[in-house]
Amino acid sequence: MLFRRIPILAHAVYMAQDFAIARKLLHDGLVKLHPEVSDAIANQKAVVALESTIITHGIPYPHNLNTAKEVEQIIKEHGAVPATVGIVKGKIHVGLSEADLQYLAESKEALKVSRRDLPYILSRGLSGGTTVSATMLVAHKVGIPLFVTGGIGGVHRDGQNTLDISADLTELGRTPVAVISAGIKSILDIGRTLEYLETHGVCVATFGKTCDFPAFFTPKSGFQAPYNVMDEEEAAQLIANAHKFGQDSGVLIAVPIPEEQAASGLVIDNAVQQAVEEARDRGILGKAVTPFILDRIYELTQGISLTANISLIKNNAKVGSRIACVLARQNYHNYSSLSQPPRGKHGAPAQPVVIGGSNVDFIAKAKQDNMMFGGPTNRGTVRQSIGGVGRNLADCLSRLGLHPLFISAIGTDANGDSLLRFCSHMDTGAVTMLPEHSTAVYCAVVTATGELSLGLGDMDIHRQITEQYVSKFEEQLRSASFVCIDGNIPTSTINYVCRIAKEHRVPVLYEPTDFTNACKPFESDSWKALMYTSPNLMELQAMNQTLGLPIPAELPSVMDDIIGVALDMSRPLLKHLQCVIVTLGHHGVLLCGRSEGGTISLQPKKAPQSAPGKVCAIYYPAIVVEAEEILNVSGAGDSFVAGMIAGLLSGQETHTCVRMGLLAASYSLRSQEAISASISTDSVNPQQVIDRVWQQPTYHSENKAPPTGNYNSPPTWSDGDLLIWD
Repeated sequence: MLFRRIPILAHAVYMAQDFAIARKLLHDGLVKLHPEVSDAIANQKAVVALESTIITHGIPYPHNLNTAKEVEQIIKEHGAVPATVGIVKGKIHVGLSEADLQYLAESKEALKVSRRDLPYILSRGLSGGTTVSATMLVAHKVGIPLFVTGGIGGVHRDGQNTLDISADLTELGRTPVAVISAGIKSILDIGRTLEYLETHGVCVATFGKTCDFPAFFTPKSGFQAPYNVMDEEEAAQLIANAHKFGQDSGVLIAVPIPEEQAASGLVIDNAVQQAVEEARDRGILGKAVTPFILDRIYELTQGISLTANISLIKNNAKVGSRIACVLARQNYHNYSSLSQPPRGKHGAPAQPVVIGGSNVDFIAKAKQDNMMFGGPTNRGTVRQSIGGVGRNLADCLSRLGLHPLFISAIGTDANGDSLLRFCSHMDTGAVTMLPEHSTAVYCAVVTATGELSLGLGDMDIHRQITEQYVSKFEEQLRSASFVCIDGNIPTSTINYVCRIAKEHRVPVLYEPTDFTNACKPFESDSWKALMYTSPNLMELQAMNQTLGLPIPAELPSVMDDIIGVALDMSRPLLKHLQCVIVTLGHHGVLLCGRSEGGTISLQPKKAPQSAPGKVCAIYYPAIVVEAEEILNVSGAGDSFVAGMIAGLLSGQETHTCVRMGLLAASYSLRSQEAISASISTDSVNPQQVIDRVWQQPTYHSENKAPPTGNYNSPPTWSDGDLLIWD
């Protein structure tokens, strides 16, 4: 199975460094992920990378094969997924099948592959075992933050003269992967190796009560590490902080071999000295030194060193998998400081989830409002941007500090490359990449005043956001603080999400995307599980029509008629939904719900009201944006919804939530991109809403005297009243 997902975990334990290269590895077929590893990465589960030179060069057959299987089993038993990295016939495998493992264990032709060797081995279609440096590099490219090995390479004895220094050390200085090992191989110069690591900014800590640095086969080398971590929790916190800070170097956690399993230090030390001298006398240099010395130590100690080697590898696997599990459980999301974020299970921050389409948009804006159809060329501007309703929502929520999990599908094509690079600030770990499909493309023709005139879309890939795929993230759905679904996804997927949300009382907002998709939840009882929906007038009409309700023969264009029709069509939906947010384009929005203390509450209800309030509406005018300022209309509505949700999840009252949405929408209208880069927790927050001078309404009422009071708290409009705000 090809590597089908590139996870980018925003503010989590890992972020791929070079996204374009990682994406190309997939496209060119250079990397193959075992299905279990692929699923684990996509679902942000604990994954432990393993090197393969231990198999090809470190331990003789059949001990190498048995040890490899036993180490993988230990990792599984401790709750993580093993990902042994090896090269088989010119392909990098992350997670070896049993056949590939057998092949590398028995092969006499497998090469020892360091970072420098990768291009040659791949270009020649050769096979090999990856060293620490090569394994770290591959793990980093595919999104695995932790790697377990026996011992790392280092500065060779007399290295100050020969400059024989392992590439493992340089890799630790430039690749942010945590390495769990039994320290540095005892055949090396441990003191100078520690100095070299310090020079390259590598954080080194021993695992346990002391800073005594281990000597591979023995628990103590006579040197001290700068730090120590007492347990898996402290180790995971150390690694996580290195990633959160954006440190480019790796972390080395040195785990002493258990005392009861340590071989006789004197016997092994004597064997090391003799083997080193023999290698020097025979003129053995470079990558041939370590295998020769290890083989001689095995012969001289009559197998004692092999027993100790296998014991320490298994112990490292146990410790490393536990650290990986703690690391995976920790949720590092940069929540807005506006309020305490919602909490999920075990007190961890609850993550919003967005499920929907990802598009590459082409926006054509006419120079004049009266466009000519039938063949003539209309003067205008055409530009590309990244869009899709679900993607827009996830993008805006991320910029507002919420960092939702985004579930979507794209193709393995140039448009998919562009989209993923653009979305590197988002959590796209749940975006699946499908080689047999094309990334969705949407073309919009916009009038000179910014109104959408024509839309064309190639959206077939959205059908691949199936119930089966989304169910892989059921745990995240169950514990989500909020779920947004857009109308691009299949009806069966919508029904599935609604069922899960209803069972676990998760608030769901449905964004219909267009009038043809608006009906999907309303074809069954799934819509009754929704808490919010955000249709325009035409989409609201489609919802009513699907429910078999009477609809107006023609939608009105006069504002007072628009408000009346919108409320009439929202009323039946409010028997189950908490709020219908009717978007009115440049006019603003109409919030329809049931009155509570003179307003409409957006905050999710924990239980149904015993005495529901009267159906009413509040009309909010849009922030005025001049026509010449409007650069993109495709993301304004999505920005509004995301801004409103951000306010809701930070505990703001209704008017503040809506105005945060309107403010976000005004930024995106002025942006070349669907979602403005100016949107942030600083630019869209309650204080900005309070400080802003909002348009004061002018109004009249046909049946009652005009309502009085503070216009910062808009009056409601209910049965018998007609309130118009210009």
